[in-house]
Amino acid sequence: MSRLSKLQELLKEEKLDAILVTSPYNLRYVANFTGTTGLAVVTTEEAFFVTDFRYTQQAADQAKGFEIVRNVGPIFQEVKKIVEDKKIEQLGFEDLYVSFRSYDELEGLLDCDLVPVSGLVEELREIKDEEEIATIRKACEIADAGFKYILDYIKPGVSEIEVANRLDFYMRELGATGVSFETIVASGYRSAMPHGVASDKLIEQGDFVTLDFGCYYNGYVSDMTRTVSVGEPDPKLKEIYNIVLEAQLKVNEQVKAGMSGIEVDSIARDHIAANGYGEYFGHSNGHGIGLEIHEGPNTSQKAPKVLVPGNVITNEPGIYLEGLGGVRIEDDLLITETGSEVLTFSPKELIIL
Repeated sequence: MSRLSKLQELLKEEKLDAILVTSPYNLRYVANFTGTTGLAVVTTEEAFFVTDFRYTQQAADQAKGFEIVRNVGPIFQEVKKIVEDKKIEQLGFEDLYVSFRSYDELEGLLDCDLVPVSGLVEELREIKDEEEIATIRKACEIADAGFKYILDYIKPGVSEIEVANRLDFYMRELGATGVSFETIVASGYRSAMPHGVASDKLIEQGDFVTLDFGCYYNGYVSDMTRTVSVGEPDPKLKEIYNIVLEAQLKVNEQVKAGMSGIEVDSIARDHIAANGYGEYFGHSNGHGIGLEIHEGPNTSQKAPKVLVPGNVITNEPGIYLEGLGGVRIEDDLLITETGSEVLTFSPKELIIL
């Protein structure tokens, strides 16, 4: 069943006549559209893609199964025509992506009920098909190659931002279209900052350096973290490194379909807490990845949803000691019936440069 057909089945289940899709990620998922201007109106039986003259040919090539509608005037005027022509009474809209101004405009234009339905397309996106999985594998392969490459560049006197830029450019050389998010390179005391994006701080002898990065490849992301040491590290940092690694490996080994996000998170969290560092692991253990760097399903103490085959999640426990440094180790995992498949292969034993 196509993605469009699956969405139409969901509309029937939700008793909606149609949905207005405006999220660029959801447009790419449902219509395979990679342009920057357009929207879709999907009914239970038909689908319309509305865009201007710049993208009509592209939409015709990409949005298979959609009737292409060219807007000359305001794009919502075409939505109004579709609603009236198809006698739509209940129109779902993505409230996370529709601004108040746009909602106000739609409400004034349309003679139908507007129903907030954020999460409908996102729910479909959580289960990756074979093509999506193959694309994510390639994005992970580029990230792995980037990590291997950048190890030779990390040394005392080099700034974090220099490392980040060199890594980002190299991944582009390998075919990445961009980075998944602003690359994190956090050294020394800054490695205790979970999201310490690269600064002009110079790397020093004895620093732990946490690198959290990934890339976009054909619309899909990778996301991995490794922590390395420049020279011999403080014994306390070695201790927490081993604890984090043990927790991370436990998740890799035990996670499988049928487990809730809470259960997955608890595998790592309980191990870190049992070793006396529970209060220093303050973020969730992971999240889904795909067209976006953060999407469902999540693995945290607030995530009761059960994992299913085809989910792709991160596994990224960490310990952060303010003033000293921190450790995070992260893989991307494909959930299977019997366990998980690790998609990122860079070594995780402590590397001392």
